[in-house]
Amino acid sequence: QDSQGRRETTVTRRRGDQAFIATTKEDGESRDYREESNCIKTSKYNVVTFLPVNLFEQFQEVANTYFLFLLILQLIPQISSLSWFTTIVPLVLVLTITAVKDATDDYFRHKSDNQVNNRQSQVLLGGVLRQEQWMNVRVGDIIKLENNQFVAADLLLLCSSEPHGLCYVETAELDGETNTKVRQAIPVTSELGDTSELARFDGEVICEPPNNKLDKFGGTLYWRESKYPLSNQNMLLRGCVLRNTEWCFGLVIFAGPDTKLMQNSGRTKFKRTSIDRLMNTLVLWIFGFLVCMGVILAIGNAIWEHEVGVCFQIYLPWDEGVHSAFFSGFLSFWSYIIILNTVVPISLYGKIRLYCKGADTILLERLRPANQDLTNVTADHLNEYAGEGLRTLVLACKDLEESYYEDWAERLRRASGAAEARDDRLARLYDEVEHDMTLLGATAIEDKLQQGVPETIAILTLANIKIWVLTGDKQETAVNIGYSCKMLTDDMTEVFVVTGSGGRGWTQDTPGGPAATAPDGAARRGGGPRPRLPALSRQAHALEADMEVEFLETACACKAVICCRVTPLQKAQVVELVKKYKKAVTLAIGDGANDVSMIKTCRDVTHLGGGTAHIGVGISGQEGIQAVLASDYSFSQFKFLQRLLLVHGRWSYLRMCKFLCYFFYKNFAFTMVHFWFGFFCGFSAQTVYDQYFITLYNIVYTSLPVLAMGVFDQDVPEQRSMEYPKLYEPGQLNLLFNKREFFICIAQGIYTSVLMFFIPYGVFADATRDDGAQLADYQSFAVTVATSLVIVVSVQIGLDTGFWTAINHFFIWGSLAAYFAILFAMHSDGLFQMFPNQFRFVGNAQNTLAQPAVWLTIALTTVVCIMPVVAFRFLKLDLKPELSDTVGLVRKKQKAQHRCMRRVGRAGSRRSGYAFSHQEGFGELIMSGKNMRLSSLALSGFAARPSAGWIETLRKKKGGEGSAAGSPSGGADRTLKV
Repeated sequence: QDSQGRRETTVTRRRGDQAFIATTKEDGESRDYREESNCIKTSKYNVVTFLPVNLFEQFQEVANTYFLFLLILQLIPQISSLSWFTTIVPLVLVLTITAVKDATDDYFRHKSDNQVNNRQSQVLLGGVLRQEQWMNVRVGDIIKLENNQFVAADLLLLCSSEPHGLCYVETAELDGETNTKVRQAIPVTSELGDTSELARFDGEVICEPPNNKLDKFGGTLYWRESKYPLSNQNMLLRGCVLRNTEWCFGLVIFAGPDTKLMQNSGRTKFKRTSIDRLMNTLVLWIFGFLVCMGVILAIGNAIWEHEVGVCFQIYLPWDEGVHSAFFSGFLSFWSYIIILNTVVPISLYGKIRLYCKGADTILLERLRPANQDLTNVTADHLNEYAGEGLRTLVLACKDLEESYYEDWAERLRRASGAAEARDDRLARLYDEVEHDMTLLGATAIEDKLQQGVPETIAILTLANIKIWVLTGDKQETAVNIGYSCKMLTDDMTEVFVVTGSGGRGWTQDTPGGPAATAPDGAARRGGGPRPRLPALSRQAHALEADMEVEFLETACACKAVICCRVTPLQKAQVVELVKKYKKAVTLAIGDGANDVSMIKTCRDVTHLGGGTAHIGVGISGQEGIQAVLASDYSFSQFKFLQRLLLVHGRWSYLRMCKFLCYFFYKNFAFTMVHFWFGFFCGFSAQTVYDQYFITLYNIVYTSLPVLAMGVFDQDVPEQRSMEYPKLYEPGQLNLLFNKREFFICIAQGIYTSVLMFFIPYGVFADATRDDGAQLADYQSFAVTVATSLVIVVSVQIGLDTGFWTAINHFFIWGSLAAYFAILFAMHSDGLFQMFPNQFRFVGNAQNTLAQPAVWLTIALTTVVCIMPVVAFRFLKLDLKPELSDTVGLVRKKQKAQHRCMRRVGRAGSRRSGYAFSHQEGFGELIMSGKNMRLSSLALSGFAARPSAGWIETLRKKKGGEGSAAGSPSGGADRTLKV
């Protein structure tokens, strides 16, 4: 550690099996690199840690912790009126399903890690090249690479098969650029051409500590009593591929997690959806509501025991240890907490000639004034190529005098070894030599986008999804990409570039083309005065604390945003910037290792937030599968993003919202019956249903129907979802499940529980059996209420199901059949004879359900519970339909019209359109003179009228609840896609 507090890493050549490698840390202690591994680990568990770590993660969910607490309470006999298995069976089932899913995911991560770590590499040990697995490569090793091989670690290039120690690498996994780049060994090591000379290499490298800067490296090689400066031009980074080079040798500088690729991957974090976060909040609210109910019933118990129960101590003595009505009320509080628990849901040489290639905006300004005709012709060619969508480069050269080159090279060597302002001094020297060049010509290649990219971007824009392009390409390429994919168009008169310069300076281009002064910037379009802001450049000035908000506000006011020359970590920082200030849902999509940091699947529950997007999508393409392995979803082409979002994403949101609404409804309807019963049983914490019904209600009788709805339900067909992107908007605004919808579900559940209890209670008060005996016994009442509940919730999920399949029918009606089969089995003679202490009520179900009065009570309860829901939905559909309702109704009308037309066609008659006037519902349409078949344009206009007001009204109600990341239109742009 020097006087300025900077750290340096020392890498000494490894000899045999011994390595002498150390690093000076900030605290002054030395770190031994002898055992530094090149092993990569993305998995989270192993055989030993799986169970404790997975359980720890699962109990981060409030609901799971709550049920564990209940299980502990149920083990205390004085307060539990239910058997422990009523809680442990659902809890273990949920924990097991989640654990199996997590174990499966981690198995594939282990498989991927093993595949990478077991790749073979040639390591020079004892003067002999030996095959070693990547994970066994160590810092200080010398390894040999051959053409088309991946680089195993961050290497200092020592020598190669090419003259002057040159080699060529493809860096697509690091920065997304597929063109090859040149790397060169320093002259003193480029002469080490065979293994015997390399085996005697005993140089010492002192360099910067591990960091995430892909385009910078600073260090010094000490060898043969001399020192040689090292730069990024001498490095081969992990993730690169050797191209057009027969072989090369390199010294391992950084390995494993210290490599620049892994340093750019970011930390893994645990992802939670907005519904997950809302659910945790709602669970806490429900728990508060549960405590309130428990307190009310506990107070009732204390009063009842003090006033009434004390008179019946001979017949109903207090439990052992209970000596007062107050203590009895305290125990009953915990008993009711157990009974009412079901309201809470479970839950990535030759003359010295300089050749130069670059963009026309850069190189044309650096040419000699001579031969203007060639320059004009080349410019015309460049315009022609650009007009055809090709990517262009200008080629130039310059002959250097040997004396000048030797002087310039010496100055370059001194600047490379400078301790301060190294980059500035190097930049001035490069700028000096890159002037007065001779134009050679221009090249153009086709940069062909995948099929459907422009169309997909256009449709996603119609869905109020904001699309930003974050690329490692240079500015000119990034702008061309913008035009190719139709993010930038010719009618955008205010497309201009904000560019970054050295330090905190900035420059701004005028409209009409990319900046010629710097390769970094952001292409954008926006109204009003053009702001003066720094670009998202390599130095990332725009991402510093004092600039980030201004950068974000400017970008969010734009119709299109393109950030170029962005490092992998900076991509993640942009995502984090949007998440931090805009509270928007972000999706990151990429196809290479340079995209991993922003799309990585979060797996660390102790670090929420972070730079990764809410959703990561990987495209399996030419840049490898690293993005795919780190993503939540993956596919082969960008155009499939349209279907992922507008069809499956929207359906998934719809299904999850319906699932949660129904889950809360059925659980409150089930549980609140106990609350009302408490007022009629002396607040004794007696349950209405038997304990087997309580256990089976959520895991057998009502689980499969709601699961089928959560998997298969649709509101409109997939074709309509693609045709009408506006259908995506309710999900962006969180309209289908929010606090308001939650309270509506709770109110409906409480309303159902009131009717479920008091209708049978009122009927049973005076009802008699066929033989004249009293009907009002505890078990008959329990069977009647339980049967009514199962039927009502089954009818309710039938009303909630918008897309019926054979599976839905089987699960709904099958669950009802299973209920009756289990009910009759539990009240049978056979179970009583086997378990007389558990199944004591022989024949009760058969006798109760044989009474007509019981079935009339069940029918009355069902009708009274369901009819208000049916009436409300009918009026809402007629008076204030949603956009999905409008699209669905028009589709049904079109189907009916097509059926009528087919029937007429089969009859073979040639009639005019007026023949349809006899069909019900078409007379008015025929007399109006309108075409019977609605066009897409007419449908969109028809759909917009009733739905626009609905969406705008809800937007206004939401007010400023988190503005959209990218648009002054507010909530409509709430979801931002990166």
